[in-house]
Amino acid sequence: MPNLPRPRLRRSPRAALPDAAVQVEPNVEIVEHDGLRWINIERPGPVDRAWLEEHFEFHPLAYEDVASRNQRPKVDEFADHLFIVLHFPVFDSAVGRLNAGELDIFIGQDFLITLPITPLQPVEYLFERCRSSEEFREQLLSRGSGFLLYKVVDDSFDYCFPMLRKMGNKLDRIEEEIFLEQAGEDIVRDISNVKQEIINFRKIIRPQRPVLRDLERTKQVYLAEDHELYFDDVVDASERIWDMLENYKEVVEALEETNESVISHRLNDILRVLTAFSVVLLPLTLIASVWGMNVRVPGEHNIHAFWIIVVSMVALLVGLLAYFRRRGWL
Repeated sequence: MPNLPRPRLRRSPRAALPDAAVQVEPNVEIVEHDGLRWINIERPGPVDRAWLEEHFEFHPLAYEDVASRNQRPKVDEFADHLFIVLHFPVFDSAVGRLNAGELDIFIGQDFLITLPITPLQPVEYLFERCRSSEEFREQLLSRGSGFLLYKVVDDSFDYCFPMLRKMGNKLDRIEEEIFLEQAGEDIVRDISNVKQEIINFRKIIRPQRPVLRDLERTKQVYLAEDHELYFDDVVDASERIWDMLENYKEVVEALEETNESVISHRLNDILRVLTAFSVVLLPLTLIASVWGMNVRVPGEHNIHAFWIIVVSMVALLVGLLAYFRRRGWL
């Protein structure tokens, strides 16, 4: 799958994240405005989790979920905060396919903690804008932790649409190339690749649909009255993504069936031509075999008989070809 468009904002250079085995300082980034803190910890390791346990009294099961790498999307509701696990599609160039990028989130009245298990460009871009622009930071964080959560989730879902457009363009290209004479194994391979991408995308989006409805129900305490409709927009975006995936699934299945029909039709054409030539050559072979027997035959040792046989064979050949052509068999 082609690489996704990169954000235009230039990020300040940062050192590569240390391995968990040698990490000594927590990889914690914080932006703050008007008492609201946004804490971003990318690929949290043991040191980062220890920092969280030191500064926040979250439930031990939530910390276990952060340490785990196999969590399903969910919303856990606690007395003074929510713990949210969401998945978003991330293209892994190393293996050439879509994988699920996990995003763990803690949200309370005065904080939002995002913990991308794998780098997520929308979260990185939004956090960098908050850190580099005081005006944008004030505009975003002054509206409360609920609105900040909406913005993070909404940007992450919006980032799915370029991937879907690339899938749609690939399906359109396959549809155009499927009837070309030189189309062969490449078309089969392309159909298989895009079908696998759609399946992986559906695996990521499907379990999140009920989770977003749960989030829509539990987010009320963190939103102002005029912000309640924002999470409806996130649910709508998720449903649009699912509808597009359903449409792409039907399209790729139809393309697969069409390609099989085209291959079958081409094979039938080849077999029809070969069968017609076999039938045309069969009587000529019979005539040549009869006059080639090691017995006495009419016209033996007569040059005129040879030419009569040759002309008869040519006439028979032309007659059969004309007949097959008229019947549409050639």
